[in-house]
Amino acid sequence: MHRRAALALLALPWAALAQEDALAGAIREAVGDAQAAEGGINLRAPATAENGGQVPLTILVESPQTAAEHVTAIHVFATRNPTPGVASFRLTPALARAEVQTRIRLAESQIVVVLAQLSDGSLRRANAEIRVTTGGCLT
Repeated sequence: MHRRAALALLALPWAALAQEDALAGAIREAVGDAQAAEGGINLRAPATAENGGQVPLTILVESPQTAAEHVTAIHVFATRNPTPGVASFRLTPALARAEVQTRIRLAESQIVVVLAQLSDGSLRRANAEIRVTTGGCLT
C-alpha cells in the first residue's frame, strides 16, 4: 500500500512537467520563440465557470488597426487541457477593433493564456485563472 502511494506521489511532478511541455510546445508552434510582453490585452473571462463545456471569453487587444500597425493573430491556450492549443484567430487591418468573442472548453480549473501577435513582430500576453465546477473535456 505504501509503495503505491509513493509511486503516485512521484508521478505527480512528471504529469505537471508533461503538461508544461505540451503548453510550451503549443505556444512555440503558434508563435515561435518570441518573448511576450505582459499587458495591452483586455481578457474578460468568468472567475468561475459552472460548465467547462462553454466558457465565454472576450479578448480585446489595444491596437490602432491601421495598415502600418495592427494585430495579426490572437492565440488562446488552456494550461491543463488535454490539448493546450484552444483557438487561433487571424486578423487584418480591415477590422475596426482587434476583438474576439468565443466560447471554449476547459477540462478543469486552470489558467487560460492569450497571446496577441502584432504586425511589428511584437507579442503580448494576458492570463486569466478560471475555476471550473464541471469539466468540459473528455479524456
